[in-house]
Amino acid sequence: MKNITSRPFRVLGDCNKVYEFMTAIYERDHRNGIQAPFFEYAYSSFASWMDITYSYKNRIWEDQGEIVAFCFYENPITEIYFCLKPGYEELAPEMISYADKNMTHKGEGISINLSSGQGALLQAAKQSGYYQESESWDMEFDFADVLDYPLPEGFHFVEPKELDMGKIGKCCWKGFDHEPEEGVWDHQGEQSNYLIFTAPHATAELAVAIADEAGEYACFAGMWWTPENKLAYMEPLCTIPEYRHRGLAAAALSELYRRTKALGATHMTGGGNGFYKAIGYKPAVKWTHWKKG
Repeated sequence: MKNITSRPFRVLGDCNKVYEFMTAIYERDHRNGIQAPFFEYAYSSFASWMDITYSYKNRIWEDQGEIVAFCFYENPITEIYFCLKPGYEELAPEMISYADKNMTHKGEGISINLSSGQGALLQAAKQSGYYQESESWDMEFDFADVLDYPLPEGFHFVEPKELDMGKIGKCCWKGFDHEPEEGVWDHQGEQSNYLIFTAPHATAELAVAIADEAGEYACFAGMWWTPENKLAYMEPLCTIPEYRHRGLAAAALSELYRRTKALGATHMTGGGNGFYKAIGYKPAVKWTHWKKG
């Protein structure tokens, strides 16, 4: 017999429990919710872009102490996601209702993000007055295919044991185009890199950095290897402006492919832009985005 209770999410006590829950219910089509590293990466990067001040609004549902459902925001605060264990679909209306009443921020309505396979939650959202505003696709590389782009001449892979956190920070600062509006790298946000690399399930030893002949990092690709799901969760990926369109990102992803396939990975995540499609990624998960009319 089910005995369902719900409570607020506790940052210091629940992160690992939620990660284990999301890992346990994971399906490649996201029918039960998004990947566990998605949540942990967001919450370990709070020093740079993720605001966890309102994390008490996240909600956990339990059946006799076991997590069976989770509702949480990402960045911005009004972007809401849901994870629901199979067999507990009756919780969907309550979860949508909770988000609708409690996840708004400073008068701003929420955006409900659901994969096309989250049927019970999709139906509950419709019944609560939400309409589909847009849709998007997550790209994925299936390791049944081969990803093998060469490293351009004049560049080299940095040995994992020699990764330099300062150089990674500088590469990401430039690679994510902070310089034009926020100035040249001056160790801004460097501490956030340490937080990400020391997250409970981070696999920093698998990250890929590509350096030029002078030893400056030109491209960086992070990796969150999730053996329980045979998932190579890639985050983040960037190339500094002066070295773009030379094949560095494709080479970095090829190296991640080699490293994680050797460990047993069957698929790797990516972004949604045309670059990923061009190197062999394929649409894998359809996301629908809902607003209230």
